[in-house]
Amino acid sequence: MQPAQAADEPDLIFKRSTVFRWLSPNDKLATFGLDDPMVEGVACHFTAPEKGGFKGWVGIAEEVSDISLSCRQVGPIKFKGKFEQGDDMFRQRRSLFFKKMQIVRGCDAKRNTLVYMVYSDRIIEGSPQNSTSSVPIMPWGSGEIQKCGDFVEK
Repeated sequence: MQPAQAADEPDLIFKRSTVFRWLSPNDKLATFGLDDPMVEGVACHFTAPEKGGFKGWVGIAEEVSDISLSCRQVGPIKFKGKFEQGDDMFRQRRSLFFKKMQIVRGCDAKRNTLVYMVYSDRIIEGSPQNSTSSVPIMPWGSGEIQKCGDFVEK
């Protein structure tokens, strides 16, 4: 059994400006893609706001918690090991010290569906803002369909 792991840095797909600023960088929305490191055949995309201005420019702005998430099956599903419900699939710092964004994974064994949730938290308080995406495990080619419930640590 291999230990749970979180994905490496996501791939930047594109950015769009949302707030124009004269003398400093604009506020932007950035869309990223990443593969689940424990489940081959699943890719997720998320869009996160990036603060502009001077604080954003020097990296001390606290990013807001409005993050959207979409995950899909992109090939045959193959589990690389066991995982716990709510394991981190990806995490990223969203402020200089205290805030982080996390994408966590779970399994709805009854429906044989992987469930991903993105949220952000701080050391003292978190945010109720979140987004959820489901990936039903479907046949892909002629391979056997794996059951996610077989790979959840109990």
